Formats: sequence, C-alpha cells, structure tokens
Amino acid sequence: MTISTRGAAQAPAVLVLEDGRSFRGRAYGAVGETFGEAVFSTGMTGYQETLTDPSYHRQVVVMTAPHVGNTGVNDEDPESGRIWVSGYVVRDPARTPSNWRSRRSLDEELASQGVVGISGIDTRALTRHLRERGAMRVGIFSGNAVEDEGVLLAKVRQAPEMKGADLAAEVATKEAYVVPAVGTKKFTVAAIDLGIKGMTPHRMAERGIEVHVLPATATLDEVYAVQPDGVFFSNGPGDPSTADHPVALMRGVLERKTPLFGICFGNQILGRSLGFGTYKLKYGHRGINQPVQDRTTGKVEVTAHNHGFAVDAPLDKVSDTDFGRAEVSHVCLNDQVVEGLQLLDQPAFSVQYHPEAAAGPHDAAYLFDRFVSLMEGQRA
Repeated sequence: MTISTRGAAQAPAVLVLEDGRSFRGRAYGAVGETFGEAVFSTGMTGYQETLTDPSYHRQVVVMTAPHVGNTGVNDEDPESGRIWVSGYVVRDPARTPSNWRSRRSLDEELASQGVVGISGIDTRALTRHLRERGAMRVGIFSGNAVEDEGVLLAKVRQAPEMKGADLAAEVATKEAYVVPAVGTKKFTVAAIDLGIKGMTPHRMAERGIEVHVLPATATLDEVYAVQPDGVFFSNGPGDPSTADHPVALMRGVLERKTPLFGICFGNQILGRSLGFGTYKLKYGHRGINQPVQDRTTGKVEVTAHNHGFAVDAPLDKVSDTDFGRAEVSHVCLNDQVVEGLQLLDQPAFSVQYHPEAAAGPHDAAYLFDRFVSLMEGQRA
C-alpha cells in the first residue's frame, strides 16, 4: 500500500477487480493505492466496528448501504487500536457527520490512518458482480496512482490471494494482558487472540470472568499457567487451513476436557481439530443481519458475521471424532452453511458468527452464558 496526505474529495479514483471490471469515482480517505480481497458488508450501521475488526485484515470492504459516515467517528466504539481494512468503498459518503459522540469525520479518520478508499461508484452493481463472480482481488488507485487500467490490472493480479493466507499472528497481541472481571470474579478464562475484538473479553468480564488474552503463538503450557476454568478461541483473518498451531493448541485443550468456546475463526479451528475440512465461500457472509438457527433450541437469531471460509461438516448426522461425538449446532438459513459446532461428550462448542454484538444485534448474547454454564458444570 502507498498513500499520500488527504486530498480526497476531488481526486480521481478507480477500483479495478482482478477479472478486469473497473469502477471510476472519487478518492475517499487517503490518496494512493491499495490491494486486498474485495468483499461486501450488508450492515446499515456499525461501520466503525467493521473498520477496526482485525478479521478484515487485507480485505477491501464494499458497503452495500448507500449512505456511510453519517454519525462520524467517536473514541468509544473501535474494536481495536487501529483500522484493519486494506481499503474502503462507499457510494455516498456523508458531507457532514451528525452525532453527539462524533469527534471527527470518517473521511478524516481513514486519511489519518492511511486507508485508501473510493466513493461515488455504483456499489449495488459492484455487490451484484461479487455475488455472481465471487470475492476476488482488487486494487483502489487514486490521485497520481491512476494510470492505464491495463497496468493497474497487472498490479492487482500480482497481489496475494486470501486463500492460503496465514494472517492471525499479524493482527494478534504480541504480549499477554488481562481484562479484569466486572464485580466479583467467578472464573478465569484463557483467550487465544487470533484477531480478537475488544468487546469480546468485555462481554465475558461482565459475567464475572477474568480474561487472560494470550498471543496466537501461545503454547499449551502458557495457556494452563493462568489456571483457566475455560479456554476461548477468538475470531481472526485468513485461511483456516494454514492455522496449524492454533489447531494443535486446541487439540491439547480438548484432550484435557477443559470447557472451550470458539467464535468465527475459532469455529473453523474447532472444525479442523475434530477432523472436518474447511473451504472458501464464494462471497462469504459479512454484515449484522444474517439469519441463523440454533438447532439445539429451534430459535432463529439475527446475527453479525464476517467470514469468507466455512467448516465442511455434515448437517444431519452426529459425527464420531477423536474427542467424542460432534454435531452441527447452528446453520445459516440463507444458504445452509455451518454456523456452529458442539461436542456431545465433553464441554466444547463454537459458532461462526459474532455474539459480542459490536456492531450488531444482541440475539446471540446467550452464548456467553452457555460458556459460563459449561464452566459451572465442570467445577461442580
């Protein structure tokens, strides 16, 4: 990625997809060039949480909602210490933000963090193209970076693909840290940071859990050095087929029968640990309005998603694994993609989506209570 200072409002910009289709518009945020995987998010709100979610590392996010930036940027809602998206695509950015918590415009925030974006393009046409052709590599070029499109296309096709990308260690914390329990401490959890969002340990802390957030490279000895009542595996970016260390670590936890909970990337890690494969979705699930059914209760939840890979597990049968029987616990009602797994013979489960609701609905908050129940049962 190369960038220059903000001069975005009038600078010409072009978005070039790896299949040759292009869209011309105006620069938004920083001016320069950037590359990543083009994906779309269907959330009408929550753009600040999306931008700062480490799971979006090396992705260029297309917002399907036409108006973005209306509430500006505040200092309370970021999910990490920086913006992680590689690029940002909007149709009609807000001219002036209006919200009592706003501290600066979205345009200013993108520019200050060097995030190259584009505005003024037909995001509906781009989204339909990605639905039909699938997520693919893309480049955004603005200012002096706008050259002959043949040259730009060659640059896009030289960029790395998301398939085969090992990215979790790039976004995870380098040093362990502790999020203290709110009120009386009831449990200790070791949380493996594969790209964790800030709200996730907070949701556990609200339930009396002291959360020890550990690097993605943590060893089994380091996990058990904190004497955990449970172990959590977080969301994160990249291809789960490359995540051999997290899989080995999770298998070690499963061998000890410690209560285990995983979300998003953690769900894929559990799938691999149980012997299932993973595969890349055509265009993935991203946004805060995805319908999922909890098959253990029959309840349908509206949920927040960000995943381009999924677990390849049978929907309608119980599978025998190295750690006992396993089944699919949650499924997406749009396309029948596996959205959750659970073991039947020991306390371990996972979901593919984001129950911390940042941003998003609170329908799935009960999953943190389910984790607490597993730890209570193990202690009893």
